[in-house]
Amino acid sequence: MAPVRDLLTGVYLLLVALLGVASLWPRLSERFVAVEVVSQSSPPPAAELPPSTPAQRISLNQASLEELERLPGIGPALARRIVEGRPYSRVEDLDRVRGIGPKTLERLRPLVVP
Repeated sequence: MAPVRDLLTGVYLLLVALLGVASLWPRLSERFVAVEVVSQSSPPPAAELPPSTPAQRISLNQASLEELERLPGIGPALARRIVEGRPYSRVEDLDRVRGIGPKTLERLRPLVVP
């Protein structure tokens, strides 16, 4: 009689599990969204991107350390010195930051605003 009871217990547990999944399925299926791939081309390399427009420029007075570190030639230490040197009224004021010379300033000029 014990094997029959074990079999019935197994069938019962399987039935409960299936009913549980069946009751959750409508809620789970709502999370899936159909996605249409329009293009599989990769983005152009950075060299082919158009130059930054004023709307895309980074504000020296408001940018986070992470945003400043995305600028060419700016690492964590230099980004921290830029933040410590705030406020800036002109882009040229960056020349007072230790580590930013004329070449770096010219490279940053089209990418930043005060």
